[in-house]
Amino acid sequence: MDSPEAVLAKIASISKRERRLIVSFNREGTLMEAEPEKLTALVDTARALDAASIPYALIGGLAVGIHSGTPRATLDVDVAALVSSGRARVMTVLENAGFRKTGEVVHSLNFRHPSGEPVQVAFDPAFDAMILRAEHFDVGGASVRIVTRDDLLAMKERAAADPSRRKSMRLRDQADIEMLRGDVPDPDEGW
Repeated sequence: MDSPEAVLAKIASISKRERRLIVSFNREGTLMEAEPEKLTALVDTARALDAASIPYALIGGLAVGIHSGTPRATLDVDVAALVSSGRARVMTVLENAGFRKTGEVVHSLNFRHPSGEPVQVAFDPAFDAMILRAEHFDVGGASVRIVTRDDLLAMKERAAADPSRRKSMRLRDQADIEMLRGDVPDPDEGW
């Protein structure tokens, strides 16, 4: 299995390729001036939260890719922060680190990294114990916290069963569950 850093590099590459294909297909012209950068956004998020002593952990598509060992395209960098850290404090820390707040919903704050990469910070009491159990891996000269495989699986199972989530998101969560259980695609197997 590849290292977390190698998997993240593959995911970042896939995301860039997908953006280029979409822009090309839609004939929207050129890509953004500053192309979003997943690895830099992840490292900057981790460093900012660590510097402020805010417990967090990587979740979402990047975490699925790392734990399954298979790159999985994802639109953003997802982390969860302890609820007790306070939304306002997390917002201030990330804004002071150059992130721009783009939205807010019941369970999360949404930002754009200076590169344009979307970053979502989730706040959910059910994630707090998972954040405290998080593991560490090194990438880009930083130590990044990531939820354990078992905790990520539990998060995905909960999300897949939530009828209030969009069907496309629930289906993605179900696919993530299968990847985490070992059903990973083989690029040579075809249809």
